[in-house]
Amino acid sequence: MKASQFFISTLKEAPADAEVVSHQLMTRAGMIKKLGAGIYSYMPMGLRVIQKVEAIVREEMNRAGAVELTMPVVQPAELWQETGRFDKMGPELLRIKDRHGRDYVVQPTSEEVVTDIARQELRSYKQLPKNFYQIQTKFRDERRPRFGLMRGREFIMKDAYSFDRDEAAAKASYQVMAAAYRRIFDRFGLRYRAVAADSGAIGGDLSEEFQVIAATGEDAIVYCPTSDYAANMEKAEALAPAGPRATAANPMVKTPTPGKSTCADVAELLGVPLATTVKSLVLATDTLNEAGEIVKSQVWLLLLRGDHDMNEVKVGKVPGLDAGFRFATIPEIESHFGCQPGYLGPIGLKLPVKLVVDREVAVLADWICGANQPDFHMTGVNWGRDLSEPELVADLRNVVEGDASPDGQGALAIERGIEVGHVFYLGTKYSKGMGATFLGEDGKPAHFEMGCYGIGITRLPAAAIEQNHDERGIIWPDAIAPFTVVICPIGMDRSPDVKAAAEQLHEQLVAAGVDVLLDDRGERPGAMFADWELIGVPHRVTIGDRGIKEGQIEYQHRRDAAATKVAVAEVLDFLKGRIAA
Repeated sequence: MKASQFFISTLKEAPADAEVVSHQLMTRAGMIKKLGAGIYSYMPMGLRVIQKVEAIVREEMNRAGAVELTMPVVQPAELWQETGRFDKMGPELLRIKDRHGRDYVVQPTSEEVVTDIARQELRSYKQLPKNFYQIQTKFRDERRPRFGLMRGREFIMKDAYSFDRDEAAAKASYQVMAAAYRRIFDRFGLRYRAVAADSGAIGGDLSEEFQVIAATGEDAIVYCPTSDYAANMEKAEALAPAGPRATAANPMVKTPTPGKSTCADVAELLGVPLATTVKSLVLATDTLNEAGEIVKSQVWLLLLRGDHDMNEVKVGKVPGLDAGFRFATIPEIESHFGCQPGYLGPIGLKLPVKLVVDREVAVLADWICGANQPDFHMTGVNWGRDLSEPELVADLRNVVEGDASPDGQGALAIERGIEVGHVFYLGTKYSKGMGATFLGEDGKPAHFEMGCYGIGITRLPAAAIEQNHDERGIIWPDAIAPFTVVICPIGMDRSPDVKAAAEQLHEQLVAAGVDVLLDDRGERPGAMFADWELIGVPHRVTIGDRGIKEGQIEYQHRRDAAATKVAVAEVLDFLKGRIAA
């Protein structure tokens, strides 16, 4: 490829609405062009990256035995109504009508369509297992699209769906996909972690997120540096403290804390560690009648250490809260505690509440909590003496750096990541909802056991940039760079020798199967180098008249601080070696 035949459009400044590095650099490098909120055209340079991502994904999915198809972007609402998702999904699901008034959706995912295919085509256990996948455009009507391709409304995704005869076979299919994903992400050349994820209402342990490590990542990844343990923050377990509770040493005292409504302020006022304070979080659950009206509400009090944060996913698994909860209203709080938030605690309640205590709080002695009176806290509070031993103790909090690893192999560390892939065991959620069955070996109908597996094709290049960039621009891994090598001839239009050497090397690299671009635009060296550093092509060869006369060219990797001189006769083998490395 020659630059004069390609389309290159770079900018010195990023648009004002580009908040994150990937959005800024993809726009400046001419890889994407905004059409509307969260909707982008993939320009030629960016499309080459996306196509390389797709090629790796497609090769490994095929290698794993998955079969490619393509399902419609616009889908009849009837299928979504079968599973209830047409009504349950919020405004993120784009609903449209055709000229006849029939309802359709613009797909954010395709579980319903692929399940419909399976119930029509897969009639016998002899046809199983099967794994169908597509690389297709999706649409999610984000309320606040931002960060370019990181959180756009229209995006490209690889989604796959496995169908098996029983749970054991489905779990085997899941492991095949989990292994394929590791091969895919290894080939991308990015630093990533496969982390255990929460399975939500479906339950079970078969759910993993594939996170690209980046300081700007939206997700917190919990891992143990001395073992293979890794999980997302929702999933990571905070182990119960070792050892018995300390003996009470202080009396309970109602202590003035004027104007100090947070645990941090109280700890500072009293000169005690924040870990000795206890925060009170008030939730409520509702009982509904057939019309969906609230007929009864139950107030819950959760106690966590002052230096810990509540984990809503874990709270949602507590018996009684697992059917859904909300934060209590101010009137509900005042009626039960006789006080507004800021000074709440479990002692002297006006109305009964259900108490749930975090594991750490259950072993505290001489702790501090609100007194249910403005400007006062109770100090020296102890279980068994000042209030009954807690009946319901659970893991309610986010882990923190230094907590013991659940596998017992060391302490936990936390880093940031960007989710770009997810493998998930679905079970029979969709097959039962849509009556999708096959004839088993016993001649009886059985519901398919399913799994789903996604990769954000257009999100991945953005995540790669968040991980790999510097002040000059993008630094692509070889596998997904728009071009692997760029040849930069200096004064090509003035020097026949430079032109001949550049074109010869270009032809040799093309013949060797290297994805190479020859910059024949006649740009000044500074402008030419700035473009390719911004675009992020990993390998650059510079050919100049003086170097040719000396029998040398210059090579520089995008991460190198300086160029390396290479003999013209050796440059092809040298480049092959650097690319292979």
